[in-house]
Amino acid sequence: MNPSDINASDILIIVIVILALIILLLYYLNKKNMKRMIQAQDFIEQNRMTVQIFVIDKKREKPSTGNLPKAIYEQMPKSAKMRKAYLVRAKVGPQIVTLMCDKPVYEALAVKKNVKVDLAGMYIVSISGMNLADKKKKSFSEKMSVSLTESIEKRRK
Repeated sequence: MNPSDINASDILIIVIVILALIILLLYYLNKKNMKRMIQAQDFIEQNRMTVQIFVIDKKREKPSTGNLPKAIYEQMPKSAKMRKAYLVRAKVGPQIVTLMCDKPVYEALAVKKNVKVDLAGMYIVSISGMNLADKKKKSFSEKMSVSLTESIEKRRK
């Protein structure tokens, strides 16, 4: 077979087959990740408890044995060890522990304050009695869009 015998339709068929394989692979990985997320969410809901903590410090850094207990660090997936995480050092009862949380919770937590939170293991699920959407720091454009929508709603009334 000469290189001159390859035409555009052959190349197009090869590209379509490769794209179909990539789409199938992405679908399979997405399905697998959704099952993991559902299991994690079930675990969080089963082990959730409301506790009052005193936030000492909060940082966004890569997990290490220096800022997390060794047993927990070893159980973390490799991909989680490479990414920066939102870590909160807090006093829970008599112990000082490092907790993990999501970005909206991290932004709403005040340092050097007592806060009532929902904990699932060492993960801060939410802050009790607080709407995180209202407490999030907003950029200038977000503030302007909120004020614009409020003024439009007032004019309609």
